[in-house]
Amino acid sequence: MAEADPKDDAGLLSDRIRNALIDAISSGELAPGATLDEQQVAAQHGVSRTPVREALRQLAASGMVEVRPRRGVIVRRVTADEIMGLFETMAEMEAVCVRLATYRITPAERSRLLRIHEASEAVVAKGDVDAYDALNRAFHEAIYRAAHNDFLAEQMAAVRTRLNAFRRMQLRLERRLARSREEHDAVMRAIAEGDGDKAGRRMRAHMLNAASALDSYIAQQNASPAAPEA
Repeated sequence: MAEADPKDDAGLLSDRIRNALIDAISSGELAPGATLDEQQVAAQHGVSRTPVREALRQLAASGMVEVRPRRGVIVRRVTADEIMGLFETMAEMEAVCVRLATYRITPAERSRLLRIHEASEAVVAKGDVDAYDALNRAFHEAIYRAAHNDFLAEQMAAVRTRLNAFRRMQLRLERRLARSREEHDAVMRAIAEGDGDKAGRRMRAHMLNAASALDSYIAQQNASPAAPEA
């Protein structure tokens, strides 16, 4: 039996901590201006500071937190315009990717994309946000690779890094998991039909629906009554 790679374990830990911090920020538990102390977060999760540092690095890359001199890592207040700008940019880029992928995808790549999509059905039924978030990333990344354009894939990775945390947040809106999968299914049908333009339109709509879902989720959280102080 092959031994587990310590780097893989560290990556899983940093992903788990990153997701927990995203959820805490999106729920309002960690409000804009809150300080994230590496040692405190590490103690809370029972880990060393290394995976915490990586999780915070990823959140900083997304723009959800920022590093300030003498204050450490601070939760940012992200504006609606900033988020919409990111989603609009990603929507156009993803539309180009899926249009190219429709005409360039190989049988092996098509099979992998279908397996990822099929695996998401059970995950949606369970309401497992973590598992769907991972499959959602895999689904979109498989499309990037199927476009067979290295420069475009490189640009997609950079923009997606900024957007990943916010894409996870919108999945918490009621019924968003099911709707997201339905939108993936519509994209898959267009690819199967060999209609790249239709696939692009559906992918663009999928991304803009995600932006709308995020806006609704944030509005819900802001409207929730604050918890009473102890």
